[in-house]
Amino acid sequence: MVELDLIKAAQSGDRDALITLLREVETHVYRTAYYILHNEQDALDAAQEALIRIYTKIDTYEEKAQFKTWVQRIVTNICIDKFRRKKPTVSIDEHELVFHEKQNVEEEVLAAYTNRDIKAAIDQLPEHHRSVVVLRYLQDFSYKEIADSLDLPLNTVKSYLFRARQQLQGLLHEYERGGVRG
Repeated sequence: MVELDLIKAAQSGDRDALITLLREVETHVYRTAYYILHNEQDALDAAQEALIRIYTKIDTYEEKAQFKTWVQRIVTNICIDKFRRKKPTVSIDEHELVFHEKQNVEEEVLAAYTNRDIKAAIDQLPEHHRSVVVLRYLQDFSYKEIADSLDLPLNTVKSYLFRARQQLQGLLHEYERGGVRG
C-alpha cells in the first residue's frame, strides 16, 4: 500500500494500516528524540509518547503537510517539552570507548572527542536553533519540511540555521583552543 492509502485506511479505523504506518516511522521518531534529548531513556519515552499520540490523533492528520512532517512536528514538540522539564543528569555512555582495531585507536579517540564536542556545542544552542540543526543535519529535512514541522516561516528557518552554524563554528573553535564545554 502507498503511504496515502495507509493513512486513509488508518483514519477509517483499519488498525493494521495504522500499525504499519507506526512501524514505518518509529525509527525516525526515536532518532529525532535521541538527537534532541541526548539520552537513550528520555528518547525512548519521548518516542513512545509520540507514537501513542500519532496512534490516537491519526484522524486529525490533514494532507496539507507531508505525513513525515506531521510526525516530526509531534515528536519535536514532545522533545521540546521534555527538554524544558528535564533536570541535569550525567550519562556514563559518553565515557565509554570501545576500540575495534589497535591500529585505529588514535583515530577512534579523536572521533569520539569530535563527536562529544559537536554534541556539547549543539546542546549549548538556544532551543529553536537546536531544533532546526537536528532536523536539517541529523534528520536530513529540507528547509520547507523544517518550516512545516516547526510551524515557522521558511525565512525564519534559514535565519535560524545561519545563526546556529555561526554559533556552532564559534563553539567548536573555542573547544579546539581548550575552552570549557557545556
